[in-house]
Amino acid sequence: MELFGKMGRLPAALLSLFFILASRVSPSIAGDTLTPTQPLADGQELISAGERFILGFFSPIKTNNCYIGIWYKVSPPTVVWVANRQHPISERNGSLSITVNGTLIITDQNSKTIWSSGSSGLANPVAQLLDDGNFIVKEANIPGSFAWQSSDYPSDTLLPGMKLGWNLKSGLNRNVTSWTSPSDPAPGPYTMGVDLHGNPQIILWEGSSQLWRVGPWNGKTLAGIPDILRYKIFILDFVIKNDEVFYMYNTTSTSFITRLTVNYTGFVQRLVWLDDSKMWSSYMSEPKDQCDYVSQCGAYGVCNTDDSPICSCLQGFKPRSPTNWDLREGKDGCTRRMGLDCQNGTDGFVIVKDVKLPDTSRSMVDRSMGLDECRATCLRNCSCTAYASANINGSGCIIWTTELTDIRVYSFGGQDLYVRLAAADLGPGLHHSHSRTMVGTVVGCVLGTLLFASVGICIWIQRRRRAGAITFASHRNNEYKEGKDWELPLFDLGTIIVATNNFSIENKLGKGGFGPVYKGKLGEEQEIAVKRLSKTSAQGADEFMNEVTLIAKLQHRNLVRLLGCCTQGEEKMLVYEYMPNKSLDAFLFDKDKGVLLDWQTRYNIIEGIAQGLLYLHRDSRLRIIHRDLKASNILLDKDMNPKISDFGLARIFREDETALNTRRVVGTYGYMSPEYAMYGAFSVKSDVFSFGVLVLEIISGKKNRGDFISEHEGNLLAHAWGLWKEGNGLELVDESLSNSISIAEALNSIKVGLLCVQECPKDRPTMSSVVLMLGSKNTSLPDPKHPGFFPTRTSSEIESSKSKTDSASINELSVTIVEGR
Repeated sequence: MELFGKMGRLPAALLSLFFILASRVSPSIAGDTLTPTQPLADGQELISAGERFILGFFSPIKTNNCYIGIWYKVSPPTVVWVANRQHPISERNGSLSITVNGTLIITDQNSKTIWSSGSSGLANPVAQLLDDGNFIVKEANIPGSFAWQSSDYPSDTLLPGMKLGWNLKSGLNRNVTSWTSPSDPAPGPYTMGVDLHGNPQIILWEGSSQLWRVGPWNGKTLAGIPDILRYKIFILDFVIKNDEVFYMYNTTSTSFITRLTVNYTGFVQRLVWLDDSKMWSSYMSEPKDQCDYVSQCGAYGVCNTDDSPICSCLQGFKPRSPTNWDLREGKDGCTRRMGLDCQNGTDGFVIVKDVKLPDTSRSMVDRSMGLDECRATCLRNCSCTAYASANINGSGCIIWTTELTDIRVYSFGGQDLYVRLAAADLGPGLHHSHSRTMVGTVVGCVLGTLLFASVGICIWIQRRRRAGAITFASHRNNEYKEGKDWELPLFDLGTIIVATNNFSIENKLGKGGFGPVYKGKLGEEQEIAVKRLSKTSAQGADEFMNEVTLIAKLQHRNLVRLLGCCTQGEEKMLVYEYMPNKSLDAFLFDKDKGVLLDWQTRYNIIEGIAQGLLYLHRDSRLRIIHRDLKASNILLDKDMNPKISDFGLARIFREDETALNTRRVVGTYGYMSPEYAMYGAFSVKSDVFSFGVLVLEIISGKKNRGDFISEHEGNLLAHAWGLWKEGNGLELVDESLSNSISIAEALNSIKVGLLCVQECPKDRPTMSSVVLMLGSKNTSLPDPKHPGFFPTRTSSEIESSKSKTDSASINELSVTIVEGR
């Protein structure tokens, strides 16, 4: 059944196929149609009339299980539907047939039925694979009618013309559910479907919990994907009728090959096939940022990725838990400052513009009502908390009578929300720009001045938007000229002393270039990690302020979260969320702990780091080059999700800048790109090089710099390059992964790593391309060129370097400064 048996020394192009299709005994049966007298045997195929889709038997990689599936006729093949996803055939010689009454049946080698479509009650049935990927059962020679269709039972993919949603007469609910893993098409934990409660909306669930609210239809698009309106490739529709409620999309040209899929990692991806490069391009991937995840800022909170912190309260509301709010934990939400006064009719409304409307599952909708009538109806209902137009053009009425949750701000395509407030909260003094109201003002005072070299740094507390917020401004003109204010909670020194048990040795996690790092606890539950700047540290106020000003403005699930800082007296401390699994190097380079990192965990770490770097380089408000990406600066949360840390050496790039030079080369030997280490030239491609080194380290479990490789092999990059050229790339893989390795993903990842460490910066891919290459599992990646590795060093040199660069890596951000040569 499988295309090949034992792994052996087969070409990488074969091993890296995402799916291993069943071997073909005969290429196909009669065209696109199955009849009761002609079943489909293992090894045979149906091919749609326009040769866009194929139906046949396939086996996912790493398994002997066999399934009936439909896939696009592209290379590599892409499975879009699976019949028996919960009931695989364990051996060869399965069969798909249609009975005389129109029931599709899959039988195993013993003729035992393992899956059926149910009786269709037809007199002269046939099954046909259509050119839109739909497999239908119908009466022969009667066009336009069918008794059963595969598109009513989606797997992980929604194709153009397929319905996502409900047939209210039959109770059929068409939803899309992820695979369990790349090797198991059984239903996984992630499901996307239509929620019929209130105003119908599309939800992505993880189990029974809402993960991402795609939102209701606003007349032009779904509330959670307004950006799609900018492009003219797709035609979207959402139908709400008495007998059915469903979402559907099509393309403006039938020549487009596209799919909408929920992948096994919990992302909804809209992918388009690029025929020239023979690969799938990610047109859209959701959730794309922290504000996309359901109700990050709780009831009456507004999430805005352009703000720092990302959560604010609606006008007329205040944080329900000020302490948690100051620690940037906004899920407790907000509460009213003044109660409503419905009886005397003094309540009014404030307009909140450009938002994703709140969760509509408990709202009431009248599509015939205008906006003025909607307002009046809300005022008459003492339980009404807000109203809005059902459609973006101003027609229809949505009324909320419960708390408003999952509100976020958009820069494009949002709607107006009318929030009900008491008269006392309608004053102009509380208005925020675009009516996106923050939390209020506080009285502050100037704290002091920190000096480093000839650069003045001022830290002060001003009247700002929330209690406890501190505004920092950096005037380091030689480093960057942003001239912007930054907000960050300031912790009292006494609070930090109590939290860390007076910086006790028992609480010490480690020591790096910045200074010691301590574990602490605020209150009963909030665990923190405190970086304390050592008076003898090679770093100083410059790196301290660099980290404060940068990371305070960054919000991404793959970046470590800075909770605040302390600058009392001579103390300079940074307070971070605590990472219970410490740093990546603590696992990766430890023989005993390394076995805890199975292949799936390592691959997820690679993908997470790539997503975090892409955010820094392209998607954040600032364009940031990290400059010290390494295993000890990747922290791991309780679920082993990676978080990029240490922004003390990071640099901001203007939009018109592509590369900079510096005479002060900073970073860690083994991760620095050659052009940076030798000449001080750095760019986004410098980070890409460091990422490539990390990828190869994660796969091999070995350090790029170290004495594990013989003298003639140089370092890990030279070793990996030699194996790849010989066609023995899999020998690089950590021996502990023998029972969990995905061959296709491993070879793809090794190739991506080698592409990232190519000697010439212009040859290295951008992080957006890296993310695409990791996600595509495509065999047509360009061949890597010679990597940029350093000459072989002697054992004494290696030991000397290790003594200078290695440091404890437990929630700490070590930095090695290398003077330019």
